[in-house]
Amino acid sequence: MDGNKPISVPLSLRTIQTELLLPPKTVVLGTRQPTALASVPAALATALGAPLGRPPLCEMGRQVLDRNQSASAVVVISDNTRPVPYKGPDGILWPIVESLLQSGFRPERIRILAASGTHRVMTVSEISSLIDDRVIAAGVGVTCHNAHDPSVLVAVGCSAQGTTILMNREYVAADLKILTGLVEPHFMAGVSGGRKSICPGLLGVQSVEEFHGPAMMEHPGTCNMNITDNLCHEYAIQVARMAPPDFVVNVTIRDDGKPVDVFAGDMDEVLETAFEQLKSFVLLPIPHRFDIVVTHAGRGAINHYQAAKAATTGAQAVTQDGFLVVVADTTDPDPIGNGTYREMLELMKKVGPTAFRQLIGSSDWTLVPDQWEVQMWAKVLDRVPEDHLFYYSPQTRLSDYAILPCADPPAEGATTDVSEIVAAFIEQARQQATLALGRRPSIAYLSDGPFGIPVEAVDAQL
Repeated sequence: MDGNKPISVPLSLRTIQTELLLPPKTVVLGTRQPTALASVPAALATALGAPLGRPPLCEMGRQVLDRNQSASAVVVISDNTRPVPYKGPDGILWPIVESLLQSGFRPERIRILAASGTHRVMTVSEISSLIDDRVIAAGVGVTCHNAHDPSVLVAVGCSAQGTTILMNREYVAADLKILTGLVEPHFMAGVSGGRKSICPGLLGVQSVEEFHGPAMMEHPGTCNMNITDNLCHEYAIQVARMAPPDFVVNVTIRDDGKPVDVFAGDMDEVLETAFEQLKSFVLLPIPHRFDIVVTHAGRGAINHYQAAKAATTGAQAVTQDGFLVVVADTTDPDPIGNGTYREMLELMKKVGPTAFRQLIGSSDWTLVPDQWEVQMWAKVLDRVPEDHLFYYSPQTRLSDYAILPCADPPAEGATTDVSEIVAAFIEQARQQATLALGRRPSIAYLSDGPFGIPVEAVDAQL
């Protein structure tokens, strides 16, 4: 490869399909992508028939119906911020529903429940678009959790700190509780999957205060790919056990969305086994930190709220006071996030990241939903100054950049070509870094976005 020629790399997100032109000598960093499953249906059939620490799903269904012929089953799915393969030839949802039907459950006694946490409530049509058409055709109902609606919540206990835990009533009442989802890196809980479908997926907004409280978000163990001394992970486990699932089905996937493996059975065993596999391919050894890091927010970042994951991950590869370029494909109706998230962004923009964290951490502060995601952006700014952070999504209005923690956006009337905009951002960062450092800045591109977790090679032990 000619070290003096620009480097062309593909960028494929939801609506963005382009080639990024990176400066010569840019280091392209990607994880070791494992082999995709040859047959997801076969792997899923094996997992359902020989699960970890549980009887086969069909057998569990029959046992529940033997006790109560009118028993109900709830299958919890992730919302549209998680790229879980629920439909198509690799879909994991229909075989689960089919197993319940074969066990004897009537379709009207099975419910698909989207665990939206404090995210916006999806419509029935949005949920239906995520799942296999056969599920709807079979007469199975679908609904979305609403963390803000007291009528759908019921108390299941108190946390160790004394907070009443309110959980989705329909889930709690179900005779057979099944969780589904994706085990992937998570910048707070270490990894997603398992217990997170319940906490925060099915909680009332008031019950999320401790889980996403300022102290927990600031704890050093609250970080990607860590479940040891991770207060966020431990709290989620504690809450999930108040109304534990009977069965869990989780998958791991590659960067291209193809499933790597399927894990089924006991909640804790599934998470532990999937996590060990995940570590084998998502850790990204880097030789050193880079002056400029370019990354993307992945397919699940439907808004700026979700793009915080990419920024947090990218910041792990940047030198102190370095430069970070984040590209996001924010296809949500509001490409920023909901109202309280916008309010918290505006507050941080007004007072600055340090004062914002002091404010929300004060004893007289009342937690505001979504402040935790803004707090994570504030942590990114510990390493990357605001004028060194370049953010771009084609769907974001220029007026909205005024509340975002980033450098100025492209000028109004400028090109809308993603590749050209990214190239301009990189060139701006390169010129500033060269002036500040007195040398050519080192540049890296994280090809996996938030799904490759940078670790310095000496720490990776790989």
